[in-house]
Amino acid sequence: MRSAASVVDSAATTTGNHTDESFDAVIVGSGFGGSVMAYRLAKAGLGVCLLERGKKWPPGSFPRTPLALKRAMWDPSDGLHGFFDVWSFKHIGALVSSGLGGGSLIYANVLLRKEEDWFAGAGPNGPHSWPVTYADLVPHYEAVEAVIQPTEYPGEYRKTTPKTVAFAEAAKAQGLEAFYPHLAVTFARPGEAPGERIEEDEPNLHGVPRHTCRLVGECDVGCNFGSKNSLDFNYLSAASRLGAELRCRHEVKAFEPVPGGGFRVEVVDHSTAEEGRKRTSAPERKVLFARRLILSAGSLGSTYLLLANRSAFPGISRRLGTRFSGNGDLLTFASRCTQIVDGKRALREIEPSLGPVITMAARITAPADGGDFYLEDGGYPAFAGWIQEMLDVPHIAWTARRAVAKLAWKRLTGNAERNVGAELAELVGDRELAAGTLPLLGMGHELPQGTMRLRGGLLDIEWSFDVAKPYFDRVRGEMSKLAVAMGGEFKDDILWHLNQVITAHPLGGCPMGATAAEGVVDPHTGEVHNYPGLHVADGSVLPGPIGANPSLTIAALADRFADGILRLEGRP
Repeated sequence: MRSAASVVDSAATTTGNHTDESFDAVIVGSGFGGSVMAYRLAKAGLGVCLLERGKKWPPGSFPRTPLALKRAMWDPSDGLHGFFDVWSFKHIGALVSSGLGGGSLIYANVLLRKEEDWFAGAGPNGPHSWPVTYADLVPHYEAVEAVIQPTEYPGEYRKTTPKTVAFAEAAKAQGLEAFYPHLAVTFARPGEAPGERIEEDEPNLHGVPRHTCRLVGECDVGCNFGSKNSLDFNYLSAASRLGAELRCRHEVKAFEPVPGGGFRVEVVDHSTAEEGRKRTSAPERKVLFARRLILSAGSLGSTYLLLANRSAFPGISRRLGTRFSGNGDLLTFASRCTQIVDGKRALREIEPSLGPVITMAARITAPADGGDFYLEDGGYPAFAGWIQEMLDVPHIAWTARRAVAKLAWKRLTGNAERNVGAELAELVGDRELAAGTLPLLGMGHELPQGTMRLRGGLLDIEWSFDVAKPYFDRVRGEMSKLAVAMGGEFKDDILWHLNQVITAHPLGGCPMGATAAEGVVDPHTGEVHNYPGLHVADGSVLPGPIGANPSLTIAALADRFADGILRLEGRP
């Protein structure tokens, strides 16, 4: 079967329904499932073609201006080919990524294993009912960690990063054992300044240099320095060197089984689209043949593709679309934090733009009702802080009014000593909004009660805010205690007041199960029950929330599935 060591923007031309392009494995999506799968199968000598709908995003290409951020969204029908893809449903929204490297481009770098005691019990419909154990995943956790090489936040930064210090002190005050989670970031070595060039053993697929973390809080909007150990720098670069063909801007639309085995895959090639212009006609579809087809387009993408092509797979499990959850994701704020200085209450400088987005975490053990969760410190880029200050319109208007009055008085009186420096300085805000605010991130054992289906050809999710609210109220309660311990005010995300939450970790839809009656895919190979050669390897196979940040567990499951596939292939 064909293979080629390259990253390309367009496929070979095909005519009608015919193609001479065939592969041992076609992988749809380049996130934590697809990237691991591409590397493992290519390493075993299979002909691999990975299809990614988005573009390559080398260091230096991520947007930082308002206009560039506007163009960073994904909606090709409207001329947008960016890396942010926002889905909106009743009561819940989801933020996912489009680009080579998938969610690793915009995640906050945290690689935590699913806790061993979180694999057990809680009944067939609870958040803990998994057909794999912690012991099953240990060798795969270790394999993924060896490739991505996560590390804790370095000790020399811990006492000089204000938000880290504030979170640690607040957690201790609440009797919580905070810790430094492993981060997929390359930090400067002891004694070196941030921003030194990273020496790589092999060139990365972008062919550009990388530099150590500059502690600027830009992890979630794409790292322009290459400090993140995102999947394009490890698994995907290695897969390409091993012969896997990585095709960017290729979006899978349809697929069906072929008599005698394998799958016919229809693909839209976006590489000819003119960015910034709406599409006026349906793009041409091209065709590939896959002996094995592996869906790794994420919980929303893979479930949608199976639902949209369900007529070609009438024997698929009735569990398709079930057990959706947002991994218990919740965002709140400890706002306007203060501390006592010389007997007076003063601003506590949190500076959330200093450091990586997440540096610390604490596990909260709830009553025995499946409600355990993590709390983590958050952060955002400096430009987001400026936006936050500038949104304080009443303050700005009043300060500007005072500055104008002073200028007018100076002109009338000729008083050269009167200046407006202090007033102009205040135009940037009272500092308590940005410098004194810490985002708080929560995730945990929300019940996997959502159901995904098609309505009018579009993906829809039935998910109950009321069912999830008791869990979220427990998380909010602990977050509120942390905010008070920091001398701040507890603030909900604005969406909370609309009975809405947003998740960066949508999970479920194609849950694992030993049989088709229990799940969509087999827990050993990720193969779809009743359809040999069709696999799913991403967050959609999780039958419930991870509880922690899910990226590492998704990658470990993909590594486990790759072992199973290679056994089916008779490969070592």
